[in-house]
Amino acid sequence: MEVMSILHDCMEQNIKVFTVKEGYELGNNINSKVLAFAFSLSAEIERELISQRTKEALTREKSEGKKLRRPKGSLSKQTKLTGKEEVIQDLLRKKVSVSVIGKILGVHRLTVNQFIKTRTLRDNL
Repeated sequence: MEVMSILHDCMEQNIKVFTVKEGYELGNNINSKVLAFAFSLSAEIERELISQRTKEALTREKSEGKKLRRPKGSLSKQTKLTGKEEVIQDLLRKKVSVSVIGKILGVHRLTVNQFIKTRTLRDNL
């Protein structure tokens, strides 16, 4: 329905929409409206089918005894900053800001902050 709403807005302003792959031209006529409706309906059906297949596969795997997803509360043992503890500690000792450490190591400052918290690196200074 969102697609139809967008196309309706375009048609009200006499904007033509061209599809790149198929080469369709959607303008302010009944053929364009029918075609747009058909596309949006088929997309909706495809989303529903994908969702249904995913749910069926998860149910099947669960019935086979496979563990699904990561256990709640568990963290990955390997992170982007694993093995860089000494570098981070050294930079913290030199009073380098977390933002700058993130830029040096190529990660976001929040990633560095979370790594420092979980590894208690700040306490060891």
